[in-house]
Amino acid sequence: VQLQAFGGGLVQAGGSLTLSCAASGHTFDSNAMGWFRQAPGKEREFVASISRSGRNTDYADSVKGRFTISRDNAKKMVYLQMNTLVPEDTAVYYCAARPVVSDYAGPRIEAEYYYWGQGTQVTVSS
Repeated sequence: VQLQAFGGGLVQAGGSLTLSCAASGHTFDSNAMGWFRQAPGKEREFVASISRSGRNTDYADSVKGRFTISRDNAKKMVYLQMNTLVPEDTAVYYCAARPVVSDYAGPRIEAEYYYWGQGTQVTVSS
């Protein structure tokens, strides 16, 4: 699976942004998907994940209620809708894929993902 994240940009605090992740390959719907982010000077951290069917999701506490992860298996796309953005959301955002058999949301540990996109920058101004 090859992944390409896009949709980042500059947004004011309180604003919204939707990130997209396009996947190639024949096995997209066999992968749980995750979004991670890395702020300057910090380690990469888990943001959200979704199961292969899209029925199950998981969110970091810092984004719960503000961000929504979704997927469209027919289009081989994963989305991250981000609302009520705050400056602390500023980071490079990455999408990742992990081949799975079950329909649990993807893991929170980045080392458990096999494939990664190149990242897209999100900057939230105060």
